[in-house]
Amino acid sequence: MRIGIIGASGAVGREMIQVLEEENIPVEELRLFASERSLGKCLPFHGFKIPLQVVKEGCFDGLDVVLGACSASLSKQYAKDIVNAGAVFIDNSSAFRLDRDVPLIVPEINGEDAKGHHGIISNPNCSTIITCMAVNAIKKLSPITGMIVSTYQAVSGAGAKGIDELKEEISALEKGEAIQPDVFPYQIAYNCIPAIGNEECEGYTSEEMKMENEGRKILHLPELNVSCTCVRVPVMRSHSISVSLATQNPLTLEEIREAILREPHVQLLDDYDAKVYPMPLTSSNQNDVLIGRLRYDRVLPNGIALFCCGDQIRKGAALNAVQIIKCL
Repeated sequence: MRIGIIGASGAVGREMIQVLEEENIPVEELRLFASERSLGKCLPFHGFKIPLQVVKEGCFDGLDVVLGACSASLSKQYAKDIVNAGAVFIDNSSAFRLDRDVPLIVPEINGEDAKGHHGIISNPNCSTIITCMAVNAIKKLSPITGMIVSTYQAVSGAGAKGIDELKEEISALEKGEAIQPDVFPYQIAYNCIPAIGNEECEGYTSEEMKMENEGRKILHLPELNVSCTCVRVPVMRSHSISVSLATQNPLTLEEIREAILREPHVQLLDDYDAKVYPMPLTSSNQNDVLIGRLRYDRVLPNGIALFCCGDQIRKGAALNAVQIIKCL
């Protein structure tokens, strides 16, 4: 298989390279694309040094799959060229997620949808992937009618520059130096910022609306209502999500626990007395979504509450994209 990666030098692009190795994808050729700033640099793959190239006319010819780890604008710019070259474009940006003709895939949930593609397949938003993985077992027991969601998103969700900014601010504050936020609108060190994305719908941000719009498509629940609040927190890696959901039919906690244990690529960490629950530190740099704090919601009808964590660079982005290759 001949694979290309757009945005290979970024945090998600580098993770894609690593996951291709770990998942033993049979790669005959790997072409890595980045900006002109990276021209002349190389990245390792299976012991070889692969040079970074700049995207140009004809660069996708002969490829079977192109993974997108770039902005929505770049994805839109190159999607037609990729498809015309005969490759399948698996795009991590928001460019095509809600297009009717573009499958939006979490392989463990709706992998069969990938087979209906027309050259482009979208990788969902990272928090949406993690949340859908956490609630899919419940959805199999009863349709979910609504969710109240709060996300606590790590700085790496803003890319490598987000990680650098948190580190630099912590260092500067310890030295008593002034800081000037750049990646985030306010100081993120020792702070929480309760807004991610631009305002989109009646006070909800673009990041918050993804949970409803993308969740409906992934879970095949077109009437699903979601109230979401997205918060940026001073954590390096791995997103955390608090979920309260309402089901059409009443469910017991025991049957939910049993259903979660049957699901692939999730772990149930749900022993409050023993202090066993999901946390960013324990969910970072691994592939599973961790689920815990399972309890009845005291407000919603047939309500269930839970807390989940997942590595948004791996399952929330790179791993999910590589799993889509396996779906094909």
